[in-house]
Amino acid sequence: MGDQRFMDEVRTVMRRQHYSIHTERGYCEWIAQYIKFHRMRSRQALVDAGVPEVETFLSHLAEQRKVAPSTQNQAFSALLFLYRKVLKKPLEGRIDAARATKTPRIPVVLTREEVAKILPLIDGHAGLVVRLLYGSGLRITEAVRLRVLDVDFGYRQITVRSGKGNKDRVTTFPLRLVAPLQEHLAKVKTLHDQDLADGFGEVYLPHALSRQRPNAAREWQWQYVFPSIARSVDPRSDEGKVRRHHLDQSVVNKGIKKAVTFLGIRKRVSAHTFRHSFATHLLERGTDIRTIQELLGHADVETTMIYTHVLRQGAQGVASPLDDLL
Repeated sequence: MGDQRFMDEVRTVMRRQHYSIHTERGYCEWIAQYIKFHRMRSRQALVDAGVPEVETFLSHLAEQRKVAPSTQNQAFSALLFLYRKVLKKPLEGRIDAARATKTPRIPVVLTREEVAKILPLIDGHAGLVVRLLYGSGLRITEAVRLRVLDVDFGYRQITVRSGKGNKDRVTTFPLRLVAPLQEHLAKVKTLHDQDLADGFGEVYLPHALSRQRPNAAREWQWQYVFPSIARSVDPRSDEGKVRRHHLDQSVVNKGIKKAVTFLGIRKRVSAHTFRHSFATHLLERGTDIRTIQELLGHADVETTMIYTHVLRQGAQGVASPLDDLL
């Protein structure tokens, strides 16, 4: 079929529709897996396929690969996009595939003492990011994508733009990070000035903003708070523009893993664990659940309520009878 040429077509359509680079990569991966699963060797084979083939693939993901519901949903969205936008043949009828099941899990939470031990072991850009995950309740993607204008030192707040669900929200900014972040941004400003002097200095901007304000990409306030070490070609740019992207998440994850391993902490700690810990520790301090919901950006308070389970000591808050023995 000329898989590479076809996937280039998929990417072209996605970029015309202004999908994010992360969505583009995810959709392309699922479309490629779908083609491989059904051994499709031509574009016509894709066109001739439809609901039965999609159902079979999605059921395979749920029953054999045991993927999470969110993973199966992304695969489904990718295939809907494929047929509707690329092949111009929308899927008709109900997709009656086996559904992936979600197993309720209590989030992993660190104690305050564990957080206090981990943070000093993570330095540099990664250390600042982790402190924002815990101090502001950010997701790691939200932290690395922060722009300079998103950090308000005067009102001590951080604006998260186009977070999960494409919603904006405001969250708290730790007083303890004011001085370190100001010092960090002074270094980033020097780096940006040097980029401009070298004929670069552009950063990626959402399509609507880049169209309305073509010079904004070089302005200081739109630069990433945590820029990457090196400049690189933006794969979404038709002109092959060289830009400085944001810090890669792997840098943060490696820093966390190294610190947790050194300390011998046996919990499954990830970047998201610090967000869970932020919410749980606020609850312990008596912060209202609705306030925490807004800070986290949860659409439903039921999602935030999961942290109340963490606060219970023992199963359902029931003390063990062993503790009653004299």
